[in-house]
Amino acid sequence: MYHFLNYFFFVFHTLIILFNTFGYIPKKTRKWNLFILLLTCFSWFVLGIWYGWGFCFCTEWHWQVREHLGYYDRDSYTHFLVLKLTGINFSQHAVDIVTAAMFFISLALSLYLNIRDWRKKRSLSK
Repeated sequence: MYHFLNYFFFVFHTLIILFNTFGYIPKKTRKWNLFILLLTCFSWFVLGIWYGWGFCFCTEWHWQVREHLGYYDRDSYTHFLVLKLTGINFSQHAVDIVTAAMFFISLALSLYLNIRDWRKKRSLSK
């Protein structure tokens, strides 16, 4: 069961990261993208007050599964992911900076496009 969960979280979390990064592009997914980005913000900054800056409950669950399999990963999930996908051990600090930059750029674009779409829809209904 833990092997299945390890693969599940690897795929699921990767898809969430990709959706956070690019989900604002298709108009049909913009609202969901903003919701998931805000949920990520909540996890990183609100839950992070108690569990540490950048806390992600999805990462925590994946680490717990991996501990049952004998792996003890407790660093950056994106660093782990980049290492697993490319085999290149980039600086964790550099990966964290790129992760934060991409996240905030995606959040800004998602907010801008969602507000623009909402205003456009509101002005058409008048």
